[in-house]
Formats: sequence, structure tokens, C-alpha cells
Amino acid sequence: MKISKEVKTGILVVLGVLLFIFGFNYLKGINLLEPTNVFYTEFDYNALDKSSPVTVMGNTVGKIQDIVYNYDTGKTRVSFTVSEQLKFSKNSTIKMYETGLMGGNALAILISNEGEQAKPGDFLKSTVEFGLVTNLSKNFSGISDNLDATLKSTDTLMVSLNKLVTDNSAEGLKQTIAELNTTLKSFKNTSNAVNSVILKNDKNIAEVLENFKTTSKDLAVLIAQLKDANMGETVASLHKTLDNLNAVLAAVERGEGSVGKLLKDDAVYNNLEGATLQLEQLLQDMKLNPKRYVHFSLFGKKPKQYDAQGNEIKNKG
Repeated sequence: MKISKEVKTGILVVLGVLLFIFGFNYLKGINLLEPTNVFYTEFDYNALDKSSPVTVMGNTVGKIQDIVYNYDTGKTRVSFTVSEQLKFSKNSTIKMYETGLMGGNALAILISNEGEQAKPGDFLKSTVEFGLVTNLSKNFSGISDNLDATLKSTDTLMVSLNKLVTDNSAEGLKQTIAELNTTLKSFKNTSNAVNSVILKNDKNIAEVLENFKTTSKDLAVLIAQLKDANMGETVASLHKTLDNLNAVLAAVERGEGSVGKLLKDDAVYNNLEGATLQLEQLLQDMKLNPKRYVHFSLFGKKPKQYDAQGNEIKNKG
């Protein structure tokens, strides 16, 4: 079937009209291919365009549909569309904010999930967030006044200082030059003295530096030797030895072993003291009565006997 030119022309005209309608509504913030919901809010003034976006946490979710002046309230009434997938409550807030330093504003939905869910056509409360440029423009007059007052105070201070330190008389200028010459002479003398000290002690300074260099080398060698000596194992061994010594001392403190019993057990001490006393008495007796312990006879004579008190026991018969 052959389509005539008139039918083709009609189809193109219809498509053009539909495309024009779609584009016109898209520029107004209405996407005919995406289901949207319309909501309303109001501001004290208008700083928006019909192409301004509507965002949630920086993401575009809709556009402004229309901006009209409300003669009853004296405010700007804004209608905007958002995707049907976006859900929020009536307690949510619509915030107008600056999108950049060069101007331009947009709407942001501060979503709240508390309360009744918002329905298409509901009116939502609004707020305005002023950007950096707006704040500076509002406060510029105050800053200028403060800056002017500060400059005036600074000028007054400088004038007072000039009056305090300036002496235009000839005597004042001569005195200033004389003091400056004295200062320069003193600095020159000090510099010469320092140079003289350095020259006189140049050899000593060189020796000190050489000794310091040698000491640094020896110290480096010592550090290298300590590193090679494996100080870690030595310290660990010393730590183990100290632990064993602590264990021995603890055992002695508890009265364990011969040394522990000797130091802690009173009975052992008393026995040792008694044995020492008896030995001392024995030695004293051997010194006083040697015949009682040593017997020597060429003719077979019987040795004399003594009692415990050292008295001789005479044989009967």
C-alpha cells in the first residue's frame, strides 16, 4: 500500500506538534513520560526559575512547574513536581538554596518520615539558606563601617607615635647621629674582639673539632660492636639469671632448703648454738686436762680416771 505525500505530511505535522508539546512541558519541568506528583510551597520573595531543579541530598528528583504571586498573602507561590517513587511526610521542609557562587537557586526537600505521608497537592513549609555571596552582600555595609573606624583609629595612633618620636630640631638630629655612630663603633669593637678570640684559638678550635671527629668515629665503632654482640640475647640471659636468683631468695625466705632452715628455723639455730657451746667446753677441758684425753706410758701403767668435775678417781684394791 502506497502512502500519499499528504498523509506523510500530516504525520510529520502531528509528530512535530507532539514533540513541541513535550519539549515545552519539559522546559516547564513537566516530563510527560514520567509519572509525577505536584506539591506547593511559598517564599517571601522570588529567586527561582521555572527550570530550577528540585533535589534530595544533591540528587535531582523533580523540577519547578510554576511560580506565581499570591495576592492574598503577598508571597511567591511555587509549585513543583517530583517522581511518584519519592515518599515523604507532610513534616518535610522545602529549602531554597544557592547552587553556586555565580548565582542560581534550587529547591531541596529535607525529608522527614514522621507524621502523615504527603499526598499530591499538599502544601509544605519552606525555609531559605543564604549562600556565601548573599551573606557577604548583606554584611558588606557593616564591614565597611567597621573598616573605616579601624582605619581612623590607626591613623590617629600613627599621628600620636610620630609626635612622640619625631624631633625636627638640629640638636635632636645631631644627637641621633652621634648615638648611631656610638652604636656602630661598639658593634665594630665587639666584632674585632670576637675575630681576635677566634684567631688566637684557631688551633685549639681545630683540635677540639678533630677530637670530636675521632670521638664520633669511636662511638660509631662501639655502637657497631654492641650491635654485633647480640645484646638482646645477653639481656635475656641476664634476665633469666635474675629470675632464678629471685626464685632461690624466695625459697630461702619461705624457709626451704638448708640455708632457709638455718635462717628461719629457730630449732636448727638453737641446736647449732648448743653444739658450738659443747665444742667450746670440750676444747677448754682438753686444754686444762690433757691427761684425761692423751695417755702415754712406757711401763704399762694404767691411766688415771677422772669424774665429770675433773677430780681423779682412785682405784680401790
